[in-house]
Parts: sequence; structure tokens; C-alpha cells
Amino acid sequence: MTDEQATPVDNAHTNRSHVGEGIADGRNYPGYLLIGLALATLGLTLVALGYGFRGWALIAGAVCAVSLVLGVAAVLVERRRVKRLEGLDLLDQEGH
Repeated sequence: MTDEQATPVDNAHTNRSHVGEGIADGRNYPGYLLIGLALATLGLTLVALGYGFRGWALIAGAVCAVSLVLGVAAVLVERRRVKRLEGLDLLDQEGH
């Protein structure tokens, strides 16, 4: 018996066909780091606004917006690349 015969895969009822994709594929990390930076600078923006530092709030807000947009774009571009390798569209639902 080969490994494929020993462990059958039920593709019709598999919950998540890409479990661990974000960990296994290192190309997602820059996008995740940018999203984390956006969340951190959002906190800095709110603190700066609370203390009345408008200049710092504008700088942190701009960094937050730019890093959030770039982070989400990086994750979506990588996700589209993985879907394209499978012959699917970005919006095609598989496993969920």
C-alpha cells in the first residue's frame, strides 16, 4: 500500500484546503508585518490625539494608512498567486 492509498483525502468535505498556508509560505510575512505595523501606529495615533499632539498624530495616522494598504495588498497579491497556481480565481471559494 502506498501513502496515497493509506490516507485518502475527501476533497468534497475538507474544511480547509490551505491550512497553515500563511505559516508555510514565507511570502506572506511582509504583508502580515505591515498590517501589524498599521495596528501599532493606530494605537500611537490615538494616544497622540488623546494628549493633543496633532503633528505626531498626523504622522502616525499617515504611516498607519499607508502600511495598512500596502500590507493588505501584499497579502492579496500573494493569495492571488497561490490561487493562480491552482488554476482558480481569487474569489473562488475552496474548502470554506
